[in-house]
Amino acid sequence: MMATRTAMAKPGAALRAFRRKQGWTLSVVSEKTELPVSTLSRIENDQISPTYDQLTKLSLGLSIDLAQLLSGDTEEVKPVQTARRSVNRAGDGQLLDTPMQALRYLSVDLTNKQFAPIMGEVKARSLQEAGEFHRHDGEEFVYVISGELELHSESYTPLNLRGGDSVYFDSGMAHAYVSVGKERCRILSICTAPFEHAAANRTDNLRIGRARIRARSAER
Repeated sequence: MMATRTAMAKPGAALRAFRRKQGWTLSVVSEKTELPVSTLSRIENDQISPTYDQLTKLSLGLSIDLAQLLSGDTEEVKPVQTARRSVNRAGDGQLLDTPMQALRYLSVDLTNKQFAPIMGEVKARSLQEAGEFHRHDGEEFVYVISGELELHSESYTPLNLRGGDSVYFDSGMAHAYVSVGKERCRILSICTAPFEHAAANRTDNLRIGRARIRARSAER
């Protein structure tokens, strides 16, 4: 029997390592990501697991791929290659567990993806347990594998979805997930990822850095 490769994601350690490598303080990271210093500190110290929208803010603000935050590999991203693929066996992925939901991010070995595939278990049984509504750039597709999901959003009345149902929506619209059935609510979520912007920022930063090095060499 093949062993599964589910691992606990360590975005806090990856964030701390990347921040220190850049010589940034938490205040600098806060300015770049629009996340409070207190939240960043709690993420770095594994006191909380970042939500998807917080991960996208870190990705865009720091020009680092979400896959790197999850895998812990913060080295320079290689250019995108053609004919690439990533296979996920049952149980594979990087797990982020929160009181509201357990999210298993798939294909984290690939950077610069156009979308993020996520297997999730919704644990919140009420809006109070779900906490604040979340929003992030892009669009999202959710397929209910089992159980019963109630999707709350700022623009529509609550939507009830059962196993086999799905919904596609603008994830810039504030939303929250609640499990309302007796069975565990398991979902497949596919989010369009703003990582192409982060990749463009990384390319620009790399180009600027190399230009500065050449300029210094010429002055010598």
